[in-house]
Amino acid sequence: MIVMLGSIIPHMPLDQWVNNFVDWATIALAGVFTILKTVIGVLTGTLDSVLSGPPDVVMAGILAAIAWYLASWGVALFTAAGSVLIISLGLWQASMDTLSLVLAAALVSLILGISLGVAAAQSRTVEAIVRPNLDVMQTMPAFVYLIPLATLLGLGNPPALIATIIFAMPPAVRLTLLGIKQVPTETVEAAYAFGATPWQTLIKVELPLALPSIMAGINQVILLSLSMVVIAALIGSGGLGTTVVTGLSQANPGQGFIGGVCIVILAVMLDRITRNLRRRRLPRTLTARLGGRARATEAVAPREALPS
Repeated sequence: MIVMLGSIIPHMPLDQWVNNFVDWATIALAGVFTILKTVIGVLTGTLDSVLSGPPDVVMAGILAAIAWYLASWGVALFTAAGSVLIISLGLWQASMDTLSLVLAAALVSLILGISLGVAAAQSRTVEAIVRPNLDVMQTMPAFVYLIPLATLLGLGNPPALIATIIFAMPPAVRLTLLGIKQVPTETVEAAYAFGATPWQTLIKVELPLALPSIMAGINQVILLSLSMVVIAALIGSGGLGTTVVTGLSQANPGQGFIGGVCIVILAVMLDRITRNLRRRRLPRTLTARLGGRARATEAVAPREALPS
């Protein structure tokens, strides 16, 4: 009986459909993919030139100064010591290649992710469409979409960047959506009561109050982008991932280890800087004013309702 039921269910050639679509897209959308590759190449190339242009020691000092300004002297000290260790291991250029790819992917992920999060917070229809797609992006193994991306865009940074964006963008969308939804309704109503337009309410009330959650999303996006380094190296992205993959392919544990150490240094440095940004206290002037006005409105409203 079970065998008969199994024979009734037709075979779905989904793999062939995907192959046919990729073959069609490779030919029909060749111009689009060429433009996309050019834009990605310019973005990653510009960041790589900025990071690799100054001498190693000078760039290490700049990174330490940025860490001190955005975080603390302790993070700056770690950044300086980690940079010196990377230089001594001979992997400074590979680290800057990796950092440029991570920053480019994080920048695009945040622009798209925050925009989608805001749109989903304003529309239940958009939220209903976005949520299942985010689930697919977060659960689909990265190797699955590396295959068509490598076919459509070739090897190198373009497919690696897009794969990283697909993997790293969901936290930005989810945490932006969560942050805006957690804004107190009374505060939003007070903004509307005093003449704010929906756009002004979003920009001046909802986004500032949702900023801690958005900053948490920024932290997660950057770290997830960095976690894709080794996988992206499998399609020729270069950087520290290539060092690790080469060590694996040559059964050279030492080479793989030093590549991993440099990745850890970059991860800790980026995490501490973005975590400090997340913990900064937001200006409370607007919140206090809106909260005071909301309480005043609630206090006056009942009196206005009484008959004279």
